[in-house]
Amino acid sequence: MRDRELYQEKLRAQLDEWKAELEKLKAKAAGARADVQLKMKPEIEKAERRLEEGRKKLSKLAEASDEAWESARERLESVWGSLKSAFDEATRRSRE
Repeated sequence: MRDRELYQEKLRAQLDEWKAELEKLKAKAAGARADVQLKMKPEIEKAERRLEEGRKKLSKLAEASDEAWESARERLESVWGSLKSAFDEATRRSRE
């Protein structure tokens, strides 16, 4: 498998992991007190938006030509950082 394919597979696995984590957070929020739900809701929504953005960028990366792949990868890595931050924040808030 080429490096490009391995890289994309790694990112898909990370997205799947984050999706599973998001489902856990939603379940936790659903069973929490109202004040905790209100605190977690914006973070969960932000994580959902970032997850969808990550999926779209990964799709564009897969479609990129060999010449455009490197710049598409760099843009994706920028989004990936904000996606990771959104999940870290949602997870942190769920522990408060």
